Amino acid sequence: MRLIARFGIDNKENFEVIDVYDNKIDRHILDRKNPKIKTIATKYPSAIWMERKMSDEFGIEIEGTFDNRPLVKQERFPKYIFPLRKDFRKKEIDFSVFTPYKYEEISGDSVFVVPVGPIHAGIIEPGHFQFSQAGERILHLEVRHFYKYRGIEKMCEDKHIFDIRKIVERISGNESIAYQIVYFDILSKASGVEIPKSLKQKFAILLELERIVHHLTDLGFIPNDAGFGSALSFMSKLSEDTRRILKTLTNHRFGFGAIKEELNFDYEVLNKFLEVLQKEVEWFEDWIIDIPSLWDRFDTTGALSKDKAIKYGVVGVVARASGIKLDVRNNDFYKEFGYEIQLSKKGEVGDRFMVRIKEVLNSIKMIKNLQTNENEKIEFKNLKDGEYMSFVESSLGELFMYIKIKDEKVERFYVRDPSHINWQAFHTTIYKDIIADFPLINKSFDLSYAGNDL
Repeated sequence: MRLIARFGIDNKENFEVIDVYDNKIDRHILDRKNPKIKTIATKYPSAIWMERKMSDEFGIEIEGTFDNRPLVKQERFPKYIFPLRKDFRKKEIDFSVFTPYKYEEISGDSVFVVPVGPIHAGIIEPGHFQFSQAGERILHLEVRHFYKYRGIEKMCEDKHIFDIRKIVERISGNESIAYQIVYFDILSKASGVEIPKSLKQKFAILLELERIVHHLTDLGFIPNDAGFGSALSFMSKLSEDTRRILKTLTNHRFGFGAIKEELNFDYEVLNKFLEVLQKEVEWFEDWIIDIPSLWDRFDTTGALSKDKAIKYGVVGVVARASGIKLDVRNNDFYKEFGYEIQLSKKGEVGDRFMVRIKEVLNSIKMIKNLQTNENEKIEFKNLKDGEYMSFVESSLGELFMYIKIKDEKVERFYVRDPSHINWQAFHTTIYKDIIADFPLINKSFDLSYAGNDL
C-alpha cells in the first residue's frame, strides 16, 4: 500500500486528518482542545514532512514521531501561531525570538560540515543542503526547504472556486498545465459535467508539450553537470523552441491560462516542429550514448534501488527509473493514443537520463495521435458541496489535489506536489558518492522548489 498524502482540516468544532493511500482513504477526528495523532512515518517515511507541516499549520501533536522539528516555520516564526486554523486571519505577523534549527549532522574525527544555500549562486529558488563530509565522501545530507512559505492553501480559502484559477496555475511554473488539468477535473466532478473526449485530447497535447519542455531542459543540464556543456547548449535551443510552440498554442510560454472550456488548435506549425524535434532528439541520443566519459559519471551514481524507491513512495521518472510501474497515464485513454510506460532498473543518474529520452519520444508520438478537429466545449455551473480529489502525471510525477467546496467556495485547498515526496528520498541516493556529484544527482531528480514550498 502506497501513501499519497496526509493532511489536516479545521472543521471548526474539531480537527480532521485525512490519509490518502493508493487503495483506501482513512479519516481521523481529533479533539480540538488537545489534538493528537499517532505517526505513520515509521512505516511510510514520506509522511515525515507531511506530519511536520500539519503540526506547524494546525498545532496537531504527532505522537511517536522521531522528528518533531518545525518544517514550514522558520527560526523567527511565532511558535503558537497556526496559519491554517480557521480563526487565523492576520495579513502580517511579528517576528518572534530567534530559535536555532537543529540540523542532523554526523560527528567524529576528520568529519566536517558543508552548508550549501539557502541562497545560491545560480538562479534556483532558496533551499538549504547540509552535508556531513569525510573528505570528498558524503556521510549524510539533510535537505531543508520552505524558505518561501507562500500560504497558498490559506490564500485559496473562502474564495469562490472559479476565483482560484490564476493562483492554481501559478503554484509551480514547471507544472502549470498539470495543475490546471487537476483543477478542471475537480470542477468537472463538482458540477457533474463530463469533460468531452476531444477536449481531454487537447488537454493531453498541452500536458505532453509541458513534459517535453522540462525533460529537454534536464537532458541538457544532466550532462552539463558532468562537465559536458555542449549538451546543455543543444538542449536549451530545443527547449526554447518547444516553449515558443507552447506560446503559439496557449499565448503563454509557461502555459498560464492554457486549459480552458474550449480549445481550438492549428496543428500545422506543431506538426512541422514535432518532425524536426524527433530527429534532433534521436540524434542527441546517439551522440550522448557514444561518450564514455559521460557514462563513467552517470553509471553507479545517485542510485535509488527499487526497494528503497517503494519504501519512500517516490513518483514520476524517479520511480520508473528504479523499475516501478507507476504513471497516472497508464490507462486506457492514453494507451489508445500510443502511450507506453518507460522503465529502467538500477535507478542511477543514467537510468533517469534514458527514461527521459524515451518519454520525450513517446510524448511526440502521442501528440501526433491525440490531434482532433472536433471543437467540443464545456460549461461548469451549479457546483455541489463536497470533497473532490484528482490526479495527473505532471512532468515531475504524480500530482494530487484535494478541494473541499461549500456554497461554491473553497473550504480547504490542498495539493501534494510530486517533489514533496521525491525530495524526501533524495538524500538516500548520495551516500556512496562524492560532493562533486551532488549537482548531477540533484538535476537527475528534477525537483521543484515552488511546488514543494506552498
